[in-house]
Amino acid sequence: MSSLKELCAGLPPDHLPENRGRDSSLPHAPVWAPKLTAEDKKVALRNALRYFTPKFHKALAPEFLSELQQYGHIYMYRFCPKIKIRAFPIWEYPCASQQAAAIMHMIMNNLDPHVAQFPQELVTYGGNGQVFSNWAQFLLVMKFLSEMTDEQTLVMCSGHPLGIFPSHRDAPRVVISNGMVIPNYSSREEYERMFALGVTMYGQMTAGSYCYIGPQGIVHGTLLTVLNAGRKYLSLEKLQGKVFVTSGLGGMSGAQAKAAVIAGCVGVIAEVDEAPLLKRYQQGWLMEINSRLGPLHEKHPVNNEMNKSNVECLQERLVHEMEKTGEMLVDFGSDQTSCHNPYKGGYYPVQLDFQECLRVMHCDPQRFRRLVDESLQRQVEAINKLAAHGLFFWDYGNGFLLQAQRAEFRYPSYVQHIMGDIFSLGFGPFRWICTSGCPDDLDTTDKIATDVLKNILKEGVSEPLRKQYQDNLHWIQEAKNHNLVVGSQARILYAEQRGRVALAEAFNKAVAEETIKVSPFRETSNIYDGSAFCADMAVQNVIGDAFRGATWVALHNGGGVGWYVHHVRIITDSLIITS
Repeated sequence: MSSLKELCAGLPPDHLPENRGRDSSLPHAPVWAPKLTAEDKKVALRNALRYFTPKFHKALAPEFLSELQQYGHIYMYRFCPKIKIRAFPIWEYPCASQQAAAIMHMIMNNLDPHVAQFPQELVTYGGNGQVFSNWAQFLLVMKFLSEMTDEQTLVMCSGHPLGIFPSHRDAPRVVISNGMVIPNYSSREEYERMFALGVTMYGQMTAGSYCYIGPQGIVHGTLLTVLNAGRKYLSLEKLQGKVFVTSGLGGMSGAQAKAAVIAGCVGVIAEVDEAPLLKRYQQGWLMEINSRLGPLHEKHPVNNEMNKSNVECLQERLVHEMEKTGEMLVDFGSDQTSCHNPYKGGYYPVQLDFQECLRVMHCDPQRFRRLVDESLQRQVEAINKLAAHGLFFWDYGNGFLLQAQRAEFRYPSYVQHIMGDIFSLGFGPFRWICTSGCPDDLDTTDKIATDVLKNILKEGVSEPLRKQYQDNLHWIQEAKNHNLVVGSQARILYAEQRGRVALAEAFNKAVAEETIKVSPFRETSNIYDGSAFCADMAVQNVIGDAFRGATWVALHNGGGVGWYVHHVRIITDSLIITS
């Protein structure tokens, strides 16, 4: 599997590839420790072996059992391709459908080591946001996509390709569901067991739907959150010299440092894992790395684009500085650790260093759980002390609010308290991906988007809309200057109906003229009509968009720790447009 043609041939029918095991140069997902009975292990093996002809079962069964016992899941490392996975230009994929090739482009982007958090475990971000459950599924899906026509639909069930079915040209090419566990079994323990069995998986928001565009995908939303937090909490339009303190640099949380810089404030980001820390620094998303907090008050007045990462308990040190000097060094803050999965690598307790955390998490999970709870309590106490002296803190929809609430703590969700006014205006994420992989095409779309925004502002909008359009214009004009592309040539821009229609029409025109080469604690937080615990809207969106022309749709359940979300993808000849 050293070429796209070989990759799209699927599983080798007559031989087994060399088992190269795990790549030590890559970061790897924490070890799972599901509670499996002897019968469960047999079921997990049967489910893994079903992808292979019986002649290979004798060789693969002990290998897969070893992976299950050693890592808590059967990833099938033997079948991880040799080819360097990345978002190849769309015309390089062997295919019968250009729409299917666009989906292949996005799958490859999700698993690009420059993009993915744990690429060999098929995790894009969030610690457990799976694209697929194992490498056999990946190879089979690539084969199906390369063979299917525009009158067929591929059905995906939690990473498992159920099959290709006859449909029609205006039907979705792929329909996806992930983690749709019935309520009585939608618990963390049951999810881990079913993930080990290979029957469900957590797709996050854009991993299991193949639509992640790298940390850039959350930069714009984070930028808008910071800008509007400045307006709401500090009554400021400009944030120069203000300090934003948060944590997490893996996956989506890597966006925070860039968002702070573009907003004009100081971003101080805590990160305990050296791998994402160095990755973000090498990609230019961080400006400086420190192993200790240091005298922050000597830094931020003279350099309001300083991003620092350190491994000590950041909030406690800020409390110490405040109590020692009487000076409040931080203006607002949040948390972007993967607290939807706090006991399996989403949150690391301050009492242990990183390597010790990994050991205790696997060898003594009950002790690790206690340490995480104690660490969360300490963090909550520090935040409460800072908040009493002027810190404005919000939950960033990562599960922190849920975990911290158990520590007698409650702060507003960013959706309800900061972004709610923006969402109520109809603004939401609008992404596009240039399937040519050509940076010039992305530059062209940036210019088109800039012209669209300027024209709308010139035509006139209400004052609340004007501020958002100006923020968007600032974003799109600054995007290229900050080297935001990691993986696919993509961009994100928040827009309401008027903006979406104008952008889509402008992009369609550019394609035609060949200008462009051919959780209740998450987004549904505290809905005021009381429907925060209902999934009808997400389900109806998926059903409706499936017959209104979407190219692929996905519906996710967070495995008992998140919320139903949906993703809709609409493709033109040269662009993927997602919302």
